[in-house]
Amino acid sequence: MSAAAFRAALASTPYAGFLGVEALEGVQDRATMRFSDRLVGNPLLPALHGGSVAGFMELTAMAALTASSERPHRPKPVDVSVAYLRSARPIDTHARALVRKAGRRIAYVHVLAWQDDEASPIAEMTAHFLLSETA
Repeated sequence: MSAAAFRAALASTPYAGFLGVEALEGVQDRATMRFSDRLVGNPLLPALHGGSVAGFMELTAMAALTASSERPHRPKPVDVSVAYLRSARPIDTHARALVRKAGRRIAYVHVLAWQDDEASPIAEMTAHFLLSETA
């Protein structure tokens, strides 16, 4: 996987643009979701909407898979499980995707999201993706 391929995979996704997701410069598996008021789900706390956090993590996983694969098609989510560990404050959020296993048809990816400190994550995701319809 290259940093350029990861960046290109994110840039080619309109939803990434809507959420304000961008690849970190020179890094091949990490992305940042820039804070925006439209991402707030609970203005009383305030806290980011869980759907925006989950969407960000899924985009990071898909970009990592796309960048590490020579397949022409984007991976399709089969199942996604997100564990919300703490409230996401209204600041920039970061994520790192680790492709644990990519077979011929299915891939397993783990994503960790944090804000200030990577050692104190706000959420983690495990997901399986369909890489191709045929073996």
